[in-house]
Formats: sequence, structure tokens, C-alpha cells
Amino acid sequence: MTGLKNGTWVVIADGEKALLAENITDAENPNLRIVRTVAQDNPKTMDQSTDRPGRMADTGPGHRSAMEDTDWHELAKERFADELADLLYGYSKKGAFDHVVLVAPPKTLGELREKLHQEVAAKVVGEIDKTLTNHPLNEIADIVKTDLASG
Repeated sequence: MTGLKNGTWVVIADGEKALLAENITDAENPNLRIVRTVAQDNPKTMDQSTDRPGRMADTGPGHRSAMEDTDWHELAKERFADELADLLYGYSKKGAFDHVVLVAPPKTLGELREKLHQEVAAKVVGEIDKTLTNHPLNEIADIVKTDLASG
């Protein structure tokens, strides 16, 4: 593991927003600079759905069962992993980074890992399963440094 050396990118995501940051110093005293912020407008499912859940005929006279409604909020989170993976691939093709650390809650981390292009996946030097999107950058840098050193 290369740690958080100069030029390493840190992707901090939570399924609805992501911070793409670059370490502009060394591994001993990391200093993250925001490269890009990505946010998704993802209202609650009830705000995205227009109809009541559907119903279907059941066996027996006059019986009807409700069908489960689509979880639009969850679908949008899954699409966000696709969009973030595509964005990282674009940056990777341009040579923007050689090493990347992924920081996200376990579910988001798994979705992102699954969607990454192999070129980007080969540059992943660490993964941290935490939600840090609302933390200040200096705290994120310290947490990432500590977690990479102990992992």
C-alpha cells in the first residue's frame, strides 16, 4: 500500500454526493485540495413517486394485492455510483491521478467498486468504509492517513 503520498486522489462519497480531492503534500502531513464536488438531487421516494402502489388480481373472487412501489431514491443512489465511476474513468484516462483512495459507507463502497473501470480499479490503493462527506477536509485527511497506516 502506497499510503496517502503526494498526488493521491481521495474520493469521499455517500451515494448522493462526492468530493474528489487530491493530496497536495506528503503522506506524513496530508493536505487535501478539492478537485471537484459532485452532488445529486435525490429527493425521498415519496417525493419522486406520482402514483399509489399498483394492485393486482389475486387468486380467489374479489381478492387484490398491493404491489411494492419502486424505491426511486435507492435507484438514484445506484445510478450515482455509475456516474461517479464514469467520472473517475474520464479523469484516469486524462492521467489526472495514479493512485486513488475510496472512502464511502459499505453499501456505496461496494456499488462503486463493482462499477469501476479496470483502469481505475488498478489505481485503488485503499478503501475506507466510513461516511465522511460532511467532515472538514483536514479531519478527512487525518482519518484517511490513520486508517491507511493501520490497514
